[in-house]
Amino acid sequence: MLHVDLDQFIAAVEVLRHPELAGKPVIVGGRGDPTERAVVSTASYEARAFGVGSGMPLRLAARKVPDAVILPVDRDAYTESSGEVMAILRAQPSATVQVLGWDEAFVGVRTEDPEHYARRLQQDVLDGTRLHCSVGIGDTLVRAKVATGFGKPRGVFRLTTENWLEVMGDRPTVDLWGVGSKISRRLATLGIETVRQLASVDPQTLVPEFGPRMGPWYAQLGRGEGTAVVDDTPWVARGHSRETTFQQNLTAPEQVEEAVRELVRQVMGDVAAERRPVVGLTLKVRYAPFLTKTFARKIPVTADPEVVLARALELAAKLEARPIRLLGLRAEMTMPDDAREGHTPTRSGW
Repeated sequence: MLHVDLDQFIAAVEVLRHPELAGKPVIVGGRGDPTERAVVSTASYEARAFGVGSGMPLRLAARKVPDAVILPVDRDAYTESSGEVMAILRAQPSATVQVLGWDEAFVGVRTEDPEHYARRLQQDVLDGTRLHCSVGIGDTLVRAKVATGFGKPRGVFRLTTENWLEVMGDRPTVDLWGVGSKISRRLATLGIETVRQLASVDPQTLVPEFGPRMGPWYAQLGRGEGTAVVDDTPWVARGHSRETTFQQNLTAPEQVEEAVRELVRQVMGDVAAERRPVVGLTLKVRYAPFLTKTFARKIPVTADPEVVLARALELAAKLEARPIRLLGLRAEMTMPDDAREGHTPTRSGW
């Protein structure tokens, strides 16, 4: 199985639209105005060389690279380019394609020479879209995903049972997909700092710290094991979310109510297109300067925007009386019986 990851996708799409930007540090985020509150969506390799990364405040990124070209996010353009790439992947011989997002997908194939297949796939994507990609080859989805990082940019790399510990064994656990910095620190408190140590641990020893499901799964990740099947069942969203970063902090209750009403309007517009009712809400708040909290609750099954609004305002009533710089709302929906399980490893879906 192959993991295909488009290199610096959003920045690359922008360079194709603006060829004069080739070779220059390009940063994409917000409305393209570094004086506003917004974060970096992506940065070209030239900008990354200065330490700019996704999620960084746009204002900080602009300070790091004063000569950078900063562009606004154009979701429609990225969706269109992504669709062109995925169509090319689906046209590959014997390919089963599991889309993960705008810029990545798993491709299950039958071939005696996966490296050759990967190189041909890269060329087809380049010929059809002028976009470069990296390809990871693995005998499980996890190994294929991790392998891609060793192939970037524009390369191919293979990780299997045979070379997993040779390549990954001495690396810190945070290098595993699905193990973030917080989990890595918790593993370290148990004396587990490397992938090799995690791979050799008795899974049951992780249960007291991480629970009966996630504990054994982290041990499985350390071994690079998991599902070896690419599932092309169409992805069905569990929920829809919207959030707004305010250029001026909200300080009055009526401002908060107005913002929540607008978020409900946007989210319920997305939900209506799914034709599935809402079963849960999560309200996200970021107080000034940068303290983030969430409030979640299950609600009776409903598709009525007025009912959702009332429940959302009940969550908003839990907010503290302090300046707010961001509000977000997520609505969880009922899932179809035939929906595919999660397409990331974060909940042991693999």
